[in-house]
Amino acid sequence: MRRLLAAFFAALAVTTVLVAVEAAPAQAAACSGTTGVTVVVDFAALGGGVVTGCAVGDPATGLAALTGAGFTVAGTQRWGLAFVCRINGKPTAAQDPCVNTPPATAYWSYWHASTHGAAWAYSSSGAGSYNPAPGSVEGWAYGAGTAPSITAP
Repeated sequence: MRRLLAAFFAALAVTTVLVAVEAAPAQAAACSGTTGVTVVVDFAALGGGVVTGCAVGDPATGLAALTGAGFTVAGTQRWGLAFVCRINGKPTAAQDPCVNTPPATAYWSYWHASTHGAAWAYSSSGAGSYNPAPGSVEGWAYGAGTAPSITAP
């Protein structure tokens, strides 16, 4: 009976690990060629690192690329997603309650690079209205409007 229970719990542990691995978003790398839009999110100003993901296909907007690459997004209470206030829960509610427009010294700035390795260009359009081309790179950095800290991958 003990062997049967031990085998059951071992199988349960393996199944639990497999479920956890399958539930994780596939966002660890840049897109290859024109298979999608690469998204770079720089959390350095919030005590984190830089995370890169791939939105496969041809996302219609920068917001679709951001979420398609596996990131979660929250807007402000007043303006919704016209102002991205949080990416993956950062900044926290204690850092910014996300009621109105974020301050000019602490907001998610939005950037584009036409291809991998190209220079970052500050977006003149909002992420909800910009249509990134497959093969391009989208960048997000928190702070006072500084570009992501890495070259477009």
